[in-house]
Amino acid sequence: MRLVSSLPRDSQVRIMENTVANAEKYFGQFCTLMASYARKTAKLRDKSDLLVKQLIDYANTENPELRSTMKNFAEELAKVQDYRQAEVERLETKVVEPLKRYGVQLKQTQAEIKRFNKVRNNEIKQLEKLERLRQKSPSDRHTLAESNVHKASVDASRTTQQLEETIDEFQKKKLKDIQKIFSDFVTIEMVFHAKALEVYSSAFQNLDDYDFERDMEVRGLETHHSIRTLVQPCRSAELKTCCQHLIKSIPLQEDTPHINPVQCQLCMCIVQALAHFWPNPGDA
Repeated sequence: MRLVSSLPRDSQVRIMENTVANAEKYFGQFCTLMASYARKTAKLRDKSDLLVKQLIDYANTENPELRSTMKNFAEELAKVQDYRQAEVERLETKVVEPLKRYGVQLKQTQAEIKRFNKVRNNEIKQLEKLERLRQKSPSDRHTLAESNVHKASVDASRTTQQLEETIDEFQKKKLKDIQKIFSDFVTIEMVFHAKALEVYSSAFQNLDDYDFERDMEVRGLETHHSIRTLVQPCRSAELKTCCQHLIKSIPLQEDTPHINPVQCQLCMCIVQALAHFWPNPGDA
């Protein structure tokens, strides 16, 4: 009868072992994946920092209007990376670390199950010993063996109760923790994306406000200034020869169909600027 009574405990222990093994498997996978998620997010932050640096370097090569726009845009992206850094730190603290701690807790629970199995095996061993003695001498008294069986049975019952309490506490904590860990994960992501959306909206508005026509006007003034500088009075023989070839090769009529008005104006400016050097440049 005692051997039969131990069977429900065997089934109970298997359920407990499966509960712990299931948690060990999936919590381990969650921990690995979330740690990788945090590392990938950190790498994205690093790549974005490089993008910010490149944008600033590029801005320094452009006209004032675009330079200002691109630098402001880079500053907005840098703010997003500050939020991303906070995201990484919170993921590690509130998600990855709690999952890591389950490794220790699972080992403790497995040790409890192992201890119970040892006590249970001792009970079975005493029962089998008593049964053998009874088969050999059914009429003899087996007080010592019965006493050992009783003691082993009491120990097994007590250990079973302790194990049940341990597994119940483990299960309750596991359910609460899995809820909290992933609630924290979702909260961290929502906060980051809300902040990022706000900054990205500002970055988009900054780009949308860019006035490229103003930059074109500035570039036109700079080009005009450069042309005037090139045609300043100069007695260099090489420049004189170059200008003579230029004057010969470009038609100066404003109605020439294959030269646009800007080209015509440029040619006229060159001719007018050189006129006081060579009164008859066409004869050169």
